Amino acid sequence: MKIIVLKFGGTSVGTLSKITKVAKVIASYAKKKYKVIVVSSAMSGVTNQLLLKTKKISQNFPNEEKDVILSTGEQISCALIAGKLNLLGYKSRSWLGWQLPIITRGKYSSSRIIKIQKTKIIKYLKSGGIPIVTGFQGINSDFRITTLERGGSDTSAILCAKFFNAKKCIIYTDVEGVYTTDPNLTKSAKKINKISYEEMLEMASLGAKVMQPASIQEARLNRIEIDVKSTFSKKSGTTITKKRNITGKNIIRGISFTKNDAKLTLLGVKDKPGIAASIFKPLYENSINVDMVVQNISAGSKETDLTFTIKLEDLYKTRKLLENNKSINFRKLIVNKNVSKVSIVGVGMITTPGVSYRMFRALAKKKINIEVISTSEIKISVLINKKNLKKSVEILHQEFKLSSSL
Repeated sequence: MKIIVLKFGGTSVGTLSKITKVAKVIASYAKKKYKVIVVSSAMSGVTNQLLLKTKKISQNFPNEEKDVILSTGEQISCALIAGKLNLLGYKSRSWLGWQLPIITRGKYSSSRIIKIQKTKIIKYLKSGGIPIVTGFQGINSDFRITTLERGGSDTSAILCAKFFNAKKCIIYTDVEGVYTTDPNLTKSAKKINKISYEEMLEMASLGAKVMQPASIQEARLNRIEIDVKSTFSKKSGTTITKKRNITGKNIIRGISFTKNDAKLTLLGVKDKPGIAASIFKPLYENSINVDMVVQNISAGSKETDLTFTIKLEDLYKTRKLLENNKSINFRKLIVNKNVSKVSIVGVGMITTPGVSYRMFRALAKKKINIEVISTSEIKISVLINKKNLKKSVEILHQEFKLSSSL
């Protein structure tokens, strides 16, 4: 069978009129004789509304019950899409994660898919049906509903493409593809025609909102090529593919940024083996992701200063964990909430010297101070004052000529 997986994000199914548009897009593939598997997110804003209800009941609402509630958003959108397709004359029905089933493992609210049972869907496809599968959810070994990380419908779609051996996986969203940076921040942002898994993974991890990082990792590991397109435009999108399929002379392919970071500095921490592990263990146990880390040790000193960044939403919990951590001692905790992270990404920097110098020089010319630096083979990130975010992105976009063809 010539199977294709189509995934529609929350903004694509945000209203009934948009769901009508989505149904017509699905029908266009059915007319081309594809066997279509659809994966849908919840309607935009619904998951947040459901999450708010749990918080109004309790700040410590049980995660297993939270997953039951949050999974209902996808049920609504899938049923609406199936209903519209039936009206258009197509055989279609919604499939909840537990009905296939989609089998997951791991913690509630952040589980991962390990297997998708194919029998029922294959039989339904052969009968001429169009299954509309709920993204973001599955069922664990205790027969409880679980959800993936936020944005997990992307992962659901990619793993459907893997397990059903689909010819193609297309992610439909409200933008026309992946851009060199956020076009809402920089007017000169340009759509990228092709981007490697590695570059897209870095950009998504560093703040690009187009796709969830875990989904890109699954696509890379399983070599599933992805097209990112707009539900509301017929223009070509962006293909996420292998590095060897990428052509072009651009060293840097994109600029990502975050607006919701906090920088914490512990002053006067005793310098001894294992101290960093003692600091970060409680954060790990509470699912707090630590990003940029810098440790400074003065010559001859028995103390060190440790700086790291986290998501702003985790600040309150992180402060409490640090202050109540009996395994560490420090003189002072300094918190800075007025920071943003800006990152340049490109596989070309692996073989090109001077990229970091060009980045730092461009920022220095505009008197933009760098507070923290972190690097990998294909990205360089800097922490700056939040007020300089827009200027920094525009300067770097110009420095690396990202308005040229990609």
